[in-house]
Amino acid sequence: MVEYDPHRWWSYFHYLRGSMVKEIVGRVLLCVVWAAGVVAFSRHVGHVGVAPTVHTLAGISLSLLLVFRTNASYDRFWEGRKLWGGIVNETRNLARASEVFLGRSALFAPLVRWTAVFPFAASAWLRGQRQLGPKAGDLPPDDVQAVLQAQHVPLMVARRMTAVLDEGRRAGLYPEYVQMQLDQNVQLLIDYLGGCERIHRTPMPFAYMVHLRRALILYCFTLPFALVDTFGWVTVPATFVVAYVFFGIEEIGVEIEDPFGTDDNDLPLDAICENIQNNLLAFLPAPRMNDQGPPAP
Repeated sequence: MVEYDPHRWWSYFHYLRGSMVKEIVGRVLLCVVWAAGVVAFSRHVGHVGVAPTVHTLAGISLSLLLVFRTNASYDRFWEGRKLWGGIVNETRNLARASEVFLGRSALFAPLVRWTAVFPFAASAWLRGQRQLGPKAGDLPPDDVQAVLQAQHVPLMVARRMTAVLDEGRRAGLYPEYVQMQLDQNVQLLIDYLGGCERIHRTPMPFAYMVHLRRALILYCFTLPFALVDTFGWVTVPATFVVAYVFFGIEEIGVEIEDPFGTDDNDLPLDAICENIQNNLLAFLPAPRMNDQGPPAP
């Protein structure tokens, strides 16, 4: 995600990163070249201008379609952020509550470490990868290998967390109802991940996407015919502005539709995962240094 100051205007005017310019430049330039060809043909070969009434009416309808497209995509983006906010909260709650019952036992550190790798496993899973983050080396290698080979990596991590909680109950550290309360946090983590998977695996309906893009192409490539009689060569920059605005809005919707990737405008999942990891590992006592003084003379 691109971080920026919303109070600054002109300092971001020249930014390319995250601005959709690289994604739409080909389409926009093609419209500009086509507009120049239409103007040249109309001036030197034959009249090809048409009345602008149809384009005026179509532009209103197309604008409404684009607004719906971006609103639907932003809803998905914001819902994804709320789901990851839930993951942040539940990982903290699990570590906080379990510390009361497991803080003095050897089970607390494994639970915290498995909880700390869950966000990395979830974000990697949403990106089609299998990994547990930079602190996976603190866990037993055999268990890590078994988790990475599982059919669903984040679910297997959650199973490890539940197994640690069950081991604490069997060791007599707390009764069954406490285990159920602690495991409720693990269940919510799976629920939030399921919500992210729903967004990731359910794109915008194909019919809406293809109809909008057909309408965009038809509108932008026929627009010079409606402008050439009135604007002449100014039709070229006018077509550029309209194509840039319309194609840019549509591409913004495409980029934030699935906010779990690595695009410039996707959610900062790596930073969120690192933040969760740092918060949770702070629950563990710092490793003691060997306080041996200098040898006696």
